[in-house]
Amino acid sequence: MPAPPPAPDPGSGRGRGAHQSASGAGAADTVASGVSGRIGGVVLDHVALAVERWADAWPRYAVELGGNWTSGGFNVGFAPAQLRYANGARIEILAPWEAAANPFLRRFLDQHGPGPHHMTFKVPDLIEALGVARAGGYSPVGVDVSHPEWMEAFIHPRQASGIVVQLAQASVAWESAAPEGFPTRRRTPAAAIVRATHAVADLTSALALFHDLLGGRLLRRATSPDGAWACVDLSWPGPPILRLVAPADPPSPGPVGGQPAGGGGTGHALAAWLAGRPGRLHHLVVACSDPAAVAGAAPARAVPGWVASDDGPAWVVEPDRTLGTRLVVVATPTDAPGRGEAVAADRYPGPVHEVAT
Repeated sequence: MPAPPPAPDPGSGRGRGAHQSASGAGAADTVASGVSGRIGGVVLDHVALAVERWADAWPRYAVELGGNWTSGGFNVGFAPAQLRYANGARIEILAPWEAAANPFLRRFLDQHGPGPHHMTFKVPDLIEALGVARAGGYSPVGVDVSHPEWMEAFIHPRQASGIVVQLAQASVAWESAAPEGFPTRRRTPAAAIVRATHAVADLTSALALFHDLLGGRLLRRATSPDGAWACVDLSWPGPPILRLVAPADPPSPGPVGGQPAGGGGTGHALAAWLAGRPGRLHHLVVACSDPAAVAGAAPARAVPGWVASDDGPAWVVEPDRTLGTRLVVVATPTDAPGRGEAVAADRYPGPVHEVAT
């Protein structure tokens, strides 16, 4: 059984500038306008959510959504636990552990509370990937190539549209037995994690990273029915889809957060929610049977990055009901019982196209 990834030195990797908040220092504020190359063989491995304790996440992400334990362990400063869902997508639950020796996660929780923390992209050759990233104007931080079984680096939120992006090379598949107390009674079949919707202030800058550098395949472009926001869907081998959504300029008036406060478009809501940040992970799209029964879910009326005519009816669980991460819950397609929405690209085949407003 492979051991957890080795603990990085407290002065590097996960413990240094790699995991500062978007308002912290440690990386250039801007990226060169052109990316000179593209990293090959990239896979979007998982989305990580920060919590105080693993057990806080089990009722929602294990019991209600049916996440199956795949791996977990304890490291200096953090304890990662990965859950796998019906379509193969994985969520990492990240809790502090021995924080005094490596306080990056403790600082994050103290400053922001629980919620989305980072996205991990695995690459076949980290050294080569770092060269391509630097040639494109990016400044990777927290580089640790001292352990051949797990090498990593990070792109700071200021250069990654507001979220930590981890680049990792793993030589072994990490698996471990579920810990004592992990729920045995879970949703069957499990839900599917269909899409991560990341709100950004500058769509062009976000595409420079996620498409030009990291090689996400363009599935489609779309605008909201009211023209208040635009989005682009990107995919890598396997789920989930990454949807980048940006407010129109200037944004139209509308609600704050996910639900309307009295009419208007969603562009102003999105700009207000970003609050001057380069980006924030807005929500995860989850497909399951009987989405209306998910605890805390309310019918979706106006959610940036979600269009009923394309995505179908949905229910929203706001961040204060789900450890800081908004969930948009949709029904498992009836033509694919039991498997969830295996790859959301099935719904958006072919080349990129514009969707009329």
